[in-house]
Amino acid sequence: MHMSHADHSSTPPRIEIPRDYNAAHDLLQRNAARPGKVAFVDAASGAQLTYGELAEHSHRFANALRQRGIGPEARVVIAMLDTPEWPVVFLGCILAGVVPVAANTLLTTRDFDYMLRDSRAQALFVSKPLLPTFEPLVGTISTLAQIFVAGAAGDNSVASLVASGAPDQQVAGTCSDDACFWLYSSGSTGAPKGTVHLHSHLVQTAELYGRAVLGLRQDDVVYSAAKLFFAYGLGNSLTFPMSVGATAVLLPARPTPADVFGVLRKYRPTIFYGVPTLYAALLADPARPQKSELNLRVCTSAGEALPADIGKRWTAEFGTEILDGIGSTEMLHIFLSNRPGKVRYGTTGQPVPGYELRIVGDDGSECGPGEIGELQVSGPTSAIMYWNNRAKTKATFSGAWTRSGDKYTRDADGYYTYGGRSDDMLKVGGIYVSPFEVEACLMTHSAILEAAVIGVADSDGLVKPKAYVVLKAGQEASAADLQAHVKTLLAPYKYPRWIAFVPELPKTATGKIQRFRLRADAGQ
Repeated sequence: MHMSHADHSSTPPRIEIPRDYNAAHDLLQRNAARPGKVAFVDAASGAQLTYGELAEHSHRFANALRQRGIGPEARVVIAMLDTPEWPVVFLGCILAGVVPVAANTLLTTRDFDYMLRDSRAQALFVSKPLLPTFEPLVGTISTLAQIFVAGAAGDNSVASLVASGAPDQQVAGTCSDDACFWLYSSGSTGAPKGTVHLHSHLVQTAELYGRAVLGLRQDDVVYSAAKLFFAYGLGNSLTFPMSVGATAVLLPARPTPADVFGVLRKYRPTIFYGVPTLYAALLADPARPQKSELNLRVCTSAGEALPADIGKRWTAEFGTEILDGIGSTEMLHIFLSNRPGKVRYGTTGQPVPGYELRIVGDDGSECGPGEIGELQVSGPTSAIMYWNNRAKTKATFSGAWTRSGDKYTRDADGYYTYGGRSDDMLKVGGIYVSPFEVEACLMTHSAILEAAVIGVADSDGLVKPKAYVVLKAGQEASAADLQAHVKTLLAPYKYPRWIAFVPELPKTATGKIQRFRLRADAGQ
């Protein structure tokens, strides 16, 4: 049924992808004529990988997988820091028809245990500094037969695996609708969901957003603070620059303001991809550079809504716009975004050409201008399913439409404005955090009777977890004790930034905690 209010993009770019198609082969072939051009730079070591070396290493890696019996449609997990080895492993897998599963490197042993079992991964590629997180799992997972270490020497290193592979350029006989890679969504409700993407999706996002919105060119140098394991970072640092022959700067470490400004000064990228929390921290850094020291032509933001004040201050200070947009693991990259020269801070912009959006009310009907409802998106990059999760697949993917779980309004000019999550989920630094997970963790502390967690905006308007805690009679605990407790059990970004000790929590007659009352009390 045609929806009259749905936002149709004017003339969506048509990207014709043949049925017989391999995404890694396409990206490498686009750069076959520029073998000496630098594809990836490691900002920590200064090491560079040219497009010619990238193609050779990726094909050697693919052949080494074949030699070790890891064949088409097998899954393998990549838990690696952002170094030039990451794209070699990712592209090499795809060349061999093997399905790489990109894992968030910030997770815990328990999270990785779930992912390795759920995906039935036959191999793991892990950076040396992350190895201790995986060591308790070695030998406990029947499908996991081989582990290779990145950034290391020795027989089980990624480097020796690449060296052992023949250089001949075999390409697996995949098609555009084959499963190409997975990304695990950040476990917003319960366990993480293995989100399955196709070969056609990588180049679709590069053409529809990277080229059509950002205007990415061969002479661009790009740097993304968001890592390669994120859907956002994967496009930013790998697919987009490779689609046009640009150069990407990779930073293995956490992107502190000092390190980010170091990259922006030294490598002078023309495009910087960030998240609101980082932009706020960069603007607050007393050691921030002068505009003249940088070479930026455009910046992007995603992961959570960009507060208008941060965007305006950034443009005033550095002379470049921040294009705030929204994407998702399910859609692979940004489908709604501000455009260069048409930025309206405080909004998420307009639909990316090639995507169709609608806002749907609780009764299932489309909302008119100014009416809040759930944002739904239709486009060529929607994931095909959550692995082994039929119920959640059906709840999120409804025919041509994918439910975002975000509340939005649209104004008369076609600009969309974020209105919060459709559930109690929080986004902290662009990553979903379940309040229930943090509450359950707090409840494992011996002094806690009850706990409730909500999102509260900090002084920059960015959401962070706040916990309301009821202690057991006669027990004592400090905020610092409880924060440390959460950090030992969960990924560190999930810890509550504020803890309020209260005598009781507001509840319904049936005993359910009323988080909306806590939000109201906190002024949220």
